[in-house]
Amino acid sequence: MDGLLQESPPCISVITEIELLCWKTTSEKDLNVLHDFIRDALVIELEMPVKLKTADIRKKHNIKLPDAIIAATALVFGLTLITRNVKDFEKIPELSVLNPWEVIP
Repeated sequence: MDGLLQESPPCISVITEIELLCWKTTSEKDLNVLHDFIRDALVIELEMPVKLKTADIRKKHNIKLPDAIIAATALVFGLTLITRNVKDFEKIPELSVLNPWEVIP
């Protein structure tokens, strides 16, 4: 992950931001790291192109709305989606998905 973040700052969907803020952290340190990450990231809001792509994804692939928004955000902005939960996105063939736990150093 460190190597990926050195190339460019992280971009996250507003949905990812909300999901991170809902994460039940175990310590104040974890919470500080989380807030630092969000502050350093480019948070992509729900603009019309993302909304339209989300609707298209939901119609074609029948996936959960939050996952469709995250996928649409990546597609609209030409980003690779980095997630450990690749299964939720495998129905979307045009989406570039990377599991950081499977990256060989």
